[in-house]
Amino acid sequence: MALTELLPLRDLQACCAPITRDVISQENAASLARGLKALADPSRLRLLSMIAAHEDGEACVCDLTEPLGLSQPTVSHHLKVLTQAGFITRSKRGTWAYFRIAPGALDTVTSFFATV
Repeated sequence: MALTELLPLRDLQACCAPITRDVISQENAASLARGLKALADPSRLRLLSMIAAHEDGEACVCDLTEPLGLSQPTVSHHLKVLTQAGFITRSKRGTWAYFRIAPGALDTVTSFFATV
């Protein structure tokens, strides 16, 4: 299986031991870094938090723009980055897009750095 088939980030759990056990391969380090880069933005972290806290764990882009204090195109860009990194999923209903936290996506990041 090619490394590119392991993307998005949530699939790293199947291929990578926690960083404190084994040396991570160059390819897996690059993949993990891309995911961490997606998270390394205050607005994206807030978006994840807002989606998770939203009723039923799902939020419409129209519900995220005003509380975040950014324009709709900027919020949509951040949501696209998080979706491409595998942290959230997107479903379209009519003209609106709805987002959810991808199952297990954040667990992968935390378990990678586990010391046990």
